[in-house]
Amino acid sequence: MNSIHNMPPDARVWVYQSNKALTDAEVKLIQEEGGKFLTDWNAHGAALRASFEVLYNRFVVIGVDEKQALASGCSIDKSVHFIKSLEQKFNLNFFDRMQVAYKNEGLILACSLSEFEKLAEQKKVNENTIVFNNMVSNKSSFEKEWEVPLKNSWQNRVLK
Repeated sequence: MNSIHNMPPDARVWVYQSNKALTDAEVKLIQEEGGKFLTDWNAHGAALRASFEVLYNRFVVIGVDEKQALASGCSIDKSVHFIKSLEQKFNLNFFDRMQVAYKNEGLILACSLSEFEKLAEQKKVNENTIVFNNMVSNKSSFEKEWEVPLKNSWQNRVLK
């Protein structure tokens, strides 16, 4: 299966953050499901050159090289439907955009934005805490802006 790191810099990217850490067994099953999905994924009959992987046992990352074929509204809908099927199958939530994922002593933790604000007030996270910006839209921004210090992220408003 193609890795996001093998995609061109302008490849479109979608990052879905799980509401909980995935077990290695879940990651393996989700990777297998992703591989099957990519085999059949197309845009108006044109095969999509795409990547699918699970990173840090928490994030599903899908990439599409649109030089080969543009991801159409229908194909994007199919990918969202696929992610929703993973939610049901594994009892997960990939669409809670108010969850903040961050690194703490080598672990990837997640909490609600309001809980994250409390952690900042308690000085348990600071401007140098690495957070994940799941709003990146292409591989280049994924590589440069996905894992960033809190001070350089949209979540920086919790710093007072």
